[in-house]
Amino acid sequence: MTHVSVRRGLLYVSIAATAWGTGGAAGALLHQTGGLGPVAVSFWRFAAGAAVLLLARLLFGLGAPRHAEPLTNVQPARHTRRDPALSGSRHAGPRPVLRRARLAWRGSMLGRVLVTGVAMAVYQTAYFAAIAESGLAVATVVTIGATPVLVAAGGRLLLGERLSPAGLGAVAIALTGLAMLTLGDGSAAFSAAGVGWALLSAAGYAGVTLFNRASADEPYATATGGFVVGGLCLLPVAPAQGLLPSGDPLVSWAVVVYLGTVPTALAYGLFFTGLVAVRATTAAVISLVEPVGAAILGILLLGERLTPAAACGSVLLLGAVALLALKERGQVATPV
Repeated sequence: MTHVSVRRGLLYVSIAATAWGTGGAAGALLHQTGGLGPVAVSFWRFAAGAAVLLLARLLFGLGAPRHAEPLTNVQPARHTRRDPALSGSRHAGPRPVLRRARLAWRGSMLGRVLVTGVAMAVYQTAYFAAIAESGLAVATVVTIGATPVLVAAGGRLLLGERLSPAGLGAVAIALTGLAMLTLGDGSAAFSAAGVGWALLSAAGYAGVTLFNRASADEPYATATGGFVVGGLCLLPVAPAQGLLPSGDPLVSWAVVVYLGTVPTALAYGLFFTGLVAVRATTAAVISLVEPVGAAILGILLLGERLTPAAACGSVLLLGAVALLALKERGQVATPV
């Protein structure tokens, strides 16, 4: 298990959310320059992310199982009589314990990466379906807004995490800020199908957050396996939208590399690592800064403007995230 302090966990989740904010712009650029549909973009995002983390594992050992850790608190067994569990040995010794640790790690990792990968594929595809039905604004506010609510409910029921009135107030302020930021131009168009797809996407994202919050596995290994499984889930559908990018290959593949490296491999690896130390609800609320980062990129790179309502929403959202992060640091042993 990776040991991370609360302060560092908050930093990791914040960096991940900021990096995710650049993913939308990179995906849109890949669509424009490479002519790829949203499912194909998601496929290449997973494929490139898995390749980057696998390369990092080969070069730096990132995400490799740490077999020695389960043995640090294990005292040598002292048996005065034959123990059937030791297959005829009088002393357990390191080998049987090491073998059990390896088998347990492999078993837990296999199930975890399968669930994580399928959930990733579901919420990515559902999010794009929500965009197609209701537009980007509604899809974003419902998906990202519903996630901390679902995570808070799931964290209370499944993980025993509790929010104080101050924590609940911070979540409410963050959701208000998100709505003002995303729907500030008044151009939203609701549809039942779009909202349904967005809620499915939020449920998938919340499931990934809760599932990996309860994990003791190596986060980068989980992310790598999740990308592989997610990519395999999307592969049968992606060719229908054109699997290979067209246009300038240098530009298209450079965007694929960036998309796989920063908002995918780096962001998810840091997010899963941060979940070791940070409450699931806090991590989900911090992730709400993603549209703020996207809005800043739109202003700096695309010449977009924020409406007064959107600007106020950004301030509210960032303030709520800062408040919840401070409460997390100050009350590590008590409810937020």
